[in-house]
Amino acid sequence: MGKMGIALQLYTLRGEAEADFRGMLRKVAELGFEGVEFAGYGGVPAEEMNALLQELGLRAVGGHVGLQRLQSGLQGEIDYLKAIGGKYIICPYVSPDTNEEGWKSVIAELQAYGEEVRRQGLAFGYHNHEFEFEAKLGPSLIFDAIFESTSPETLLVEMDVCWVMRGGQDPLAYIRKYAGRLPLIHLKDFKYEGDGVQTLELGQGIVPLNDVIEAASETGVEWLIVEQDHCQNPPLVSVANSLNWLKQHDVQQA
Repeated sequence: MGKMGIALQLYTLRGEAEADFRGMLRKVAELGFEGVEFAGYGGVPAEEMNALLQELGLRAVGGHVGLQRLQSGLQGEIDYLKAIGGKYIICPYVSPDTNEEGWKSVIAELQAYGEEVRRQGLAFGYHNHEFEFEAKLGPSLIFDAIFESTSPETLLVEMDVCWVMRGGQDPLAYIRKYAGRLPLIHLKDFKYEGDGVQTLELGQGIVPLNDVIEAASETGVEWLIVEQDHCQNPPLVSVANSLNWLKQHDVQQA
């Protein structure tokens, strides 16, 4: 199996980030994560962030950048990410209320952002939730339509396996379907609770994580990114437990 980096999506620690962004990064490094995926930069200037990441031995995988910010400040995001040694700019969310015409417009936008990001030496991708698997755009599920309507080198896949399952699809089949276009996987566990879901520490839910990790390794995924939307324990405890689960299951960092 190919070795993959293990990173943390910092949205999981949004409370800690708001209280002390620099201190939060220090704690993530102390836990033993190799990389971080940002969800905002906490107002830290790029040069200072780069120096801090180097001091802590953390690699910047990339950052989640919402559609509004992509529309109004794409160049700033490219410049910042380059300055901290990151690679991936990811659109994390499109409103599930978007209609068919709206989706066509968004997909054209994603293609254009991807072309510009790639022209400047970085990579651009899209991160799914469940609703992209629950409705169609033309003959295809919205998720597939997004990637069928864009070029593989321009729009990459960041696949959240929890939400693929929540949308009623098989994450293993989807990992294989998008092999070669899928550098990043959000590794998340969950269980059904009433009409909703509860996100859990790795190994506590119903996601077939061992199979997901094996399929990811076989298909050239670069980073497994731990994320937990809502933690039942203090978030730093939860992410430590998830990282320990990965170590116990012999997932070795690159």
